[in-house]
Amino acid sequence: MQLKCQNRVLLLLTLIALAAAMLPFVNYAPNRLVSGESRALWQIGSFPALWLLAIPLALVLLSLLPGRVPLILTLLAAELLFIALFWGAGKSASWLAQTGSPLARTSPGSGLWLWLALALLAASDAIRRLTPHAAWRWLLNAQIWLLPLALLATGALDELSLLKEYANRRDVFNDALLQHLTLLFGTLLPGLLIGVPLGLWCYRHPGRQAPVFTLLNIIQTIPSIALFGLLIAPLAGLVQQFPLLGSLGIGGTGRAPALIALVLYALLPLVRGVVAGMNQVPHDVLESAAAMGMSQRERFYRIQLPLALPVLVRGLRVVTVQTIGMAVIAALIGAGGFGALVFQGLLSSALDLVLLGVIPVIALAVVVDALFSLWSALLKEHAHD
Repeated sequence: MQLKCQNRVLLLLTLIALAAAMLPFVNYAPNRLVSGESRALWQIGSFPALWLLAIPLALVLLSLLPGRVPLILTLLAAELLFIALFWGAGKSASWLAQTGSPLARTSPGSGLWLWLALALLAASDAIRRLTPHAAWRWLLNAQIWLLPLALLATGALDELSLLKEYANRRDVFNDALLQHLTLLFGTLLPGLLIGVPLGLWCYRHPGRQAPVFTLLNIIQTIPSIALFGLLIAPLAGLVQQFPLLGSLGIGGTGRAPALIALVLYALLPLVRGVVAGMNQVPHDVLESAAAMGMSQRERFYRIQLPLALPVLVRGLRVVTVQTIGMAVIAALIGAGGFGALVFQGLLSSALDLVLLGVIPVIALAVVVDALFSLWSALLKEHAHD
């Protein structure tokens, strides 16, 4: 019987994974400032490299089989590979720490990063094929991270250079997290307080949408670092004229110009989301509600807002993820956050310090995006009910 490939995406991912086995699995350096040397899978003692390679080979076979059961097995195998990679990274770091200097650092290599990405893509593709329901997809994607997080909590990955960097800078990391969250919520709250009323005003006065959107588009096209710089002189001048502002923490540099710029960037997606959400409410539904005797206030809260909410959530989702990323640049003007760790690491050529700032930003953006995705899915299912 001739076998035919049933899942070309999975086959391509696994073939890339097998080729990636030739790339460095980890990098071993005598200290944190030296690039060090690369170690492949088979160059690490007490590590079952062949067993790890068996999982992609099994995925190749599963890509040839039709039906739902091979998809379930594909998801389980991809999860197993993802967990094994985390465990293998910790195991490799522990073995290298025992055989080398206490100051030595073991960091993930390009092969390990690529394998992790391919395992996640294979699992995500299997989940997409298994169920069309967004809520179930969200839960299946979330449970992939349970065992890796358990490995992290139990200390199995503590010998990795990134975890050593975190242990040395725990207080600095916690402060950066608090500052980043302050920038995030300090942007979202004023953004909503300004953007939602402005969007409703534009919806009720269509003739005024063009100048408002033109202005907001111009703000959006200004590079972030340029906008931060443009705000330094005016704010410094205000503080000079009104010293009380300085006692409130407002200045040409620091958190104040960062928050102003981030709020300005947030307005376009928010206003556009409000206008688009309100415009999608059918006019005949509003006319029927008015004929039933509903007031304008009742029509807004009971009909327009629930029907427009999915579009509003999508706009808020864009703003939140955008703010998490742009807050990194705000560190250049003294706003703090994870960007301070990133730029400090770049200046000192310390890759682990850069990753200590970059990875939490990525994780925070992914978690927030996933939560908004779940919210949107629940809203969609509620609307269908």
